[in-house]
Amino acid sequence: MDIRHVAVVDPATEQVHHDRRIVLNGDRIAAITADTLEPLAPDDLDGAGCYAIPGLIDCHVHVTSVTADEWADTGMAPSYVTAHALRELRAMLERGFTTVRDAGGADTGLVDALDEGVVTGPRLFVCGRALSQTGGHADLRPRGRYHVDDHPAVPGIGRIADGVDTLRTVVRELVRSGVSFIKLMLSGGISSPTDRIDGLQYSDEEIRAAVDEANRAGVYCAGHAYTPEAVARAIRLGVRTIEHGNLIGPAEAALIAEHGAYYVPTLVTYTVLAREGPAFGLPPASVAKVAAVSDRGLAALGHAYRAGAQIAFGTDLLGQMRHHQSTEFALRARVQPGWAVLRSATTTGAALLRADGQFGVLAEGARADIVLTRHDPAAHVELLAEPDTEIAAVLARGRPVVRR
Repeated sequence: MDIRHVAVVDPATEQVHHDRRIVLNGDRIAAITADTLEPLAPDDLDGAGCYAIPGLIDCHVHVTSVTADEWADTGMAPSYVTAHALRELRAMLERGFTTVRDAGGADTGLVDALDEGVVTGPRLFVCGRALSQTGGHADLRPRGRYHVDDHPAVPGIGRIADGVDTLRTVVRELVRSGVSFIKLMLSGGISSPTDRIDGLQYSDEEIRAAVDEANRAGVYCAGHAYTPEAVARAIRLGVRTIEHGNLIGPAEAALIAEHGAYYVPTLVTYTVLAREGPAFGLPPASVAKVAAVSDRGLAALGHAYRAGAQIAFGTDLLGQMRHHQSTEFALRARVQPGWAVLRSATTTGAALLRADGQFGVLAEGARADIVLTRHDPAAHVELLAEPDTEIAAVLARGRPVVRR
């Protein structure tokens, strides 16, 4: 199967090559050449008038989140949660996201099911459960609840792990299960009921232990952090990706860039939580926290862009609010030029995943994950916020899964 007469977009070089032929061989791109006047074969895809971009990458999702009330998720049957996850994975693919990184909740069973073709969805990278101190961001127990159930069959985004020795053991368990990264909760958050946004979580010794175990196992640590103090501390202690970071200033942005770390803002989730969170289960205490971080996200993104930090695309939407995933493109376009926004969801995302040359690029030997858009995405990146009208086709693992 070939994609014919299409404009090929290269986010890395900021070039558009018109009238190209993309030759596919199974799950790989075999070649990209100038097209000819040769008639289309029956199984060819006519890309005339369309732009081919690499399959999109979202580096912060929660595919097992059924509701915005993350405590309620922990009381649901695993089979019920999985059914919702499979539906959402298919929906993400239809929006053009051919690769996603789950930041807490999904396990390697979903990865295997997707890779084996048991179900249809994007390529999935997981951390298993995010790790939290007692009373931290992934400790979702109400104040009056003391029992902790960390059984793997209990749904939820996180796991409580206190102390250096326990953290080392838990990281080793997660690596043994096949995760590709470790997530640490390093500051307070919105959905957690018993912490403050500005709280610093985990001791330096605990963070160092987790980072050491991850590095020696060939994986890395991601850090949930909002405040300048939490972000700077995480970077200095070896955390590789900063999730959210809404409150950072120029100094923290420069530190991220200096250390070669990755910044994963998730702007859309705060916009949507403020508007729709209560209707979809966000508890009142969490609603009150949204305002503390929502207004400064765009400013933080601007600081990171001007500092030259590596910025990846992320959304962090929960439950029924996940259909707003693509709105992140329109929000980022307020601060960054189109090419920069496009790189965040392609080449930079692939580099974060340590999959340079495999994902996020259209080139010989790369994976055949391709999205066809109706307009030049560099000039009109905000149009990606409306995938139903802007995306003409999605190919994942070399197979067409959407044609509009």
